Amino acid sequence: MTKQEFVDLVAQKSGLTKRDAGDAVDAVLSVVADSLKAGKDVTFTGFGKFSVAHRAARTGVNPRTGERLAIAASKVPKFTPGSSLKQAVREG
Repeated sequence: MTKQEFVDLVAQKSGLTKRDAGDAVDAVLSVVADSLKAGKDVTFTGFGKFSVAHRAARTGVNPRTGERLAIAASKVPKFTPGSSLKQAVREG
């Protein structure tokens, strides 16, 4: 599903105009991103939790040359699904 398809469904389910639904979706995504940048988790009870995971430094291998390289430690976004979301997906 593309972002536009998502916005269209939000507009349809909420009764908002497509423009207002697009603004709302953009605002939600912006708040989640800003919160993660600030090191805060975002939890939607039943749906899931967005958090920042720390990936340790490690050694990788260039597949073309076989050369070993050092990969620096980094922070990555992480999503952990909640029980309601897991149940909805299982029931498909």
